[in-house]
Formats: sequence, C-alpha cells, structure tokens
Amino acid sequence: MHQPDYRHHVTGEFALPWTYLHAIKDYTDMAYHLEQTPGARAVVNFVPILLDQLEDYSDQFRSGKLRDPLLRLLAAKDLEHVTLEQRKLILESCFRSNHSKMIEPYPAYKRLYDLFKMHEAEGVEHFHYLSSQFLADLLVWYHLAWTGESVRRENELLVAMMSKGSMFTFKERQQLVTLIGELIQGIIPRYRKLSEDGQVELSTTPYYHPIAPLMLDFNSARESLPGIELPLSHSYPGGAQRVSFHVSQAFAMHEHYFGVHPAGMWPAEGGVSQAAALLMAKNGCRWIATGQAVLGNSLRQAGQEEVLHNAVNYLYRPYRIADGGHEIACFFRDDLLSDKIGFEYAKWFGRDAVLDFVQVLEEILHNGGVHENPVVSVILDGENAWEYYPYNGYYFLSELYEMLQNHPHIEMTTFRNYLDGCRDERDGEHSAYHCAESRDLPHLVAGSWVYGDFTTWIGCPEKNHAWDLLCQAKQSYDLVMASGRLSAQQQETASRQLAVCEGSDWFWWFGDYNPGDSVRSFDLLYRENLADLYRMLMLVPPHELDVPISQGGGTAEAGGTMRRGS
Repeated sequence: MHQPDYRHHVTGEFALPWTYLHAIKDYTDMAYHLEQTPGARAVVNFVPILLDQLEDYSDQFRSGKLRDPLLRLLAAKDLEHVTLEQRKLILESCFRSNHSKMIEPYPAYKRLYDLFKMHEAEGVEHFHYLSSQFLADLLVWYHLAWTGESVRRENELLVAMMSKGSMFTFKERQQLVTLIGELIQGIIPRYRKLSEDGQVELSTTPYYHPIAPLMLDFNSARESLPGIELPLSHSYPGGAQRVSFHVSQAFAMHEHYFGVHPAGMWPAEGGVSQAAALLMAKNGCRWIATGQAVLGNSLRQAGQEEVLHNAVNYLYRPYRIADGGHEIACFFRDDLLSDKIGFEYAKWFGRDAVLDFVQVLEEILHNGGVHENPVVSVILDGENAWEYYPYNGYYFLSELYEMLQNHPHIEMTTFRNYLDGCRDERDGEHSAYHCAESRDLPHLVAGSWVYGDFTTWIGCPEKNHAWDLLCQAKQSYDLVMASGRLSAQQQETASRQLAVCEGSDWFWWFGDYNPGDSVRSFDLLYRENLADLYRMLMLVPPHELDVPISQGGGTAEAGGTMRRGS
C-alpha cells in the first residue's frame, strides 16, 4: 500500500487526490475481504508516508478544514459561483478513471460524460454552459465510483444515491463527505485489529519510498545492466546516511501507528542490493522481499545458472544473506502468479481466474520435493489493479480467499509466521509444516521487482536529469545545514522536504512511455517540491526548475501505475 506525498508542505494543500481515493476504494475493500475470511492470512505493507497522509486526512475531517481542493468542492455549498480554475479542476479530475469499469456501467455517470464531451468539442469557453447541478452530480458520481464495492453494497446512503442517479442535493453531498471521512479514519484501526488478531502481518518500507540501492551507489544499477547510462552526478551525496534515516524512521513510525516493531520490510519497488539488505538487517529487520528476476541474476553470478530452467528448483524458498554478524532472509516474488493477478485475471470470469490460480499452486506443490513444502510469494500493489476488474475485484478476491482458506494442501501464511515455524522446526518444536530449506546467497545482485533492474528509475535522459537536479539540491542542503544558518525547526522542515524529493515515484513517471497527463502532474509536483526545498534553505530556486523534465505521451499498460515483473 503506497502513495507518494502529494502535499505542498508550504501550504498544506494536497496537489492530487489519489491517497484519499484509494483509501475509500482499495484500502477499505482489501480490509473487508480479509475480515470476511477469518482463515485468510496476508502480509500488508504500509509505506509510512501513506500512513502520514491518511492521518492528515483524518485530522482534516475531524477539524472540518479540508485541504484537498477536490474534496472541498464536493463539500462546497455553492457550486454556482466556482471559478473557471475550479470548474476545470472538476472536469479534468472527475473523468480520470478506468472508463469501462468505473463510468460506463453507470448510465447516469455515462450521461454526464457524454454531455461533457459535447461541450469539450466546442472549446473551454463552453464549459460555462455546464450548470452547478451538473458539477454537483459529477462530483458525487466520481466519488461513488471511487468508493469500495464493499461499502457500496452495504451502506444505505450509497445505495440510495446510486439509485437516485442525479439531482443530488447539498445535504446529500455533505453526507457523502462525512462517510468518506469515516472510511478514512477507520483504515489504520481496521488493519491494526487484523494484525492483533493474527490474520495479517504488517510490514513497512523506507519512510518516503526511496530506491535505497541507488541512493547508496548509482553504480549498483550496473550490476544487473552493465551498459546503463548513469546521471552526470557520480553519486548521491551522503546516500548511506539518508537511507539509514529512511529505514530507522520507518520502524519508528510503524510502531507509532500500529504499536509493534515490524519484522519485515518491502524495500521500495523491491529495490535491493547486498549493501541495502545488510543495512536493513542492522536496523533489526528479519526479512525483505523482491522480484524473481533479482534472484535469477544473483544465481547466475554465483555460477548456478543450471537451476534456472525450472522455478521449482530455486524460487520457492527463502534465501539467507549474511555478512559481518548480520543476516536477513529474502523472499522472491513469483512473477507469473503475481502478474496474473495484476494484469491478466481482470479480463477473466472471476471463478475461472481463481481456479487457474489454485491450479498453478497445485502444480508447484506436485512438482516440488516430497520432503519440504514450497513457499510461494505472491506480491503486488494493494491498490492499483482493482479498478481494471469488474466490481473492484469483489468476486475475484472473495472467491480467492474462500477457496484458499478451504484448500486441503494450500496454507496461507505470512513471512514472519513462516520463519517462526521454520525456527521451531529446527529447534525440535512442533511445526505445522515442513519448511523449504533456506539457502545461502553469496551476493544479492542489485535490482528491483521490475525486470530485475533499475531502468524504471534511472538510465534514460529524463530520469538521469531528475537525479542530477536532486543531487544539486542535496549539495545545497548539506552546505546550508553545515552553516548553522537555520534554526532547529527550519532544519527539521528542510529535512522532511528533502525526504519527499528522494521518493521513487518522481523517477518512475519520467519517460515517454507513460501517459502525458500523469507525467505532467508528477513532473510539476517534483519540480515544485525541489523549489520549496531551496526556499526552506533560504536559497533562490535555480531557473532549471521552471523547465519541464519530461512530457510523456505513451499509453502504458494499466495507465502507467503498474508494471510487470518480467
């Protein structure tokens, strides 16, 4: 579960709505399916910066002072006198969904879209002909479509509003805003209870979601792709110190929100290296996980390429990474099964998809060794896949958990529980299953869950330029911090802003293979964040930050929010 920090920390305003939209749709639905299936087990990873934003939204609803422009408009009493910019925000935002699954199934919403397209063809000046009632209905339908299927089926207000279809009143919009607030405020407590009940293991990620291996050493990108072009800056200044900050703060904030120290960590984008893994081990991390291709690269380097022709020979077990008195277990993602959920099953009839998933697991068991049980790691985004499924994946997820819960030979577990069971087995204690033998990995080749390399975040001119801009800002940060010019409070504010700029998502979006609208949104926010950092350092932002880094223009699969592992 991850969203980058969408806030302007100078104003406190949210630039994009994705945190609260995924909260009321996906984080809500994912909790519901686990709650409805007591025998289900899962690891749920919350990136700390997402938790911070959820808490921020909760505070906004408690205070009644909304700092998200789209939410403010949904709650506004008067939509008759909105500015042209506010009108454009509504019209540009409220059709930004998967049309076939989130607009077309609802005739009233589809009618609003058809009316908009008719006026759009005439030019922006014709937007004035769209009435305040049109804007009200559009705001309501956008939020109805972005509400979890579990909520839409069980909440009387939403049932009534969807049946009504149009002419929504201010009172109804107020009631919808109140419900959104209740859903968001309930997310952290719901997952905390699932954890306390033993259904869920909650894990974490370095605080602001940086690609740790690249911050430690740009050259790590060449372990998996020797010829990759790197930024002009030779390295990220003080990278080891910054990664340690992100890791230690992640553990601290996880304890703050959930009351326990996490056993494991999903490195941002499964981005790992030998150095990054051992740094996490030194901070008390028992396990990490990453992509299947990383393991393939690591085994090739270790001279074990012969095992790679069949995943059963190497994939379905933890590997031990150790050095200098520290060790950590690493699990590797089954790319086939994970990507089937992320990209393929949305096109299938739900039960057929579940049967296929279970059949693949049964084949893994049948083809494995008789004296040990394979552990299959299925890892994917907790939020981005479901808008491509009918009914937000409601039937697929319900049947998947139910079938796995009742299967005689498949046991859902978590990484922590698996490791605990294996430890009990080694110590002669009773274990529910025979573990797959853990193997030593001489060297963890640096890479990510996307293709086993870092090309999603570094290597093309736009991504490298973004890194160079960040490196320049970090050099200025170091000089100002050393000068003693800033107060303790100003230093803390600047440090937080730097951490925002170090997040991986900015680099993800740069490149011509992503949709232009998304690229422009993230490009602008990244440059504004860097400019804000300079201002917090009492410096004038360089003119380079006025120039867009990337234009995008591609038609990436799943809108660019997800990529396949291979």
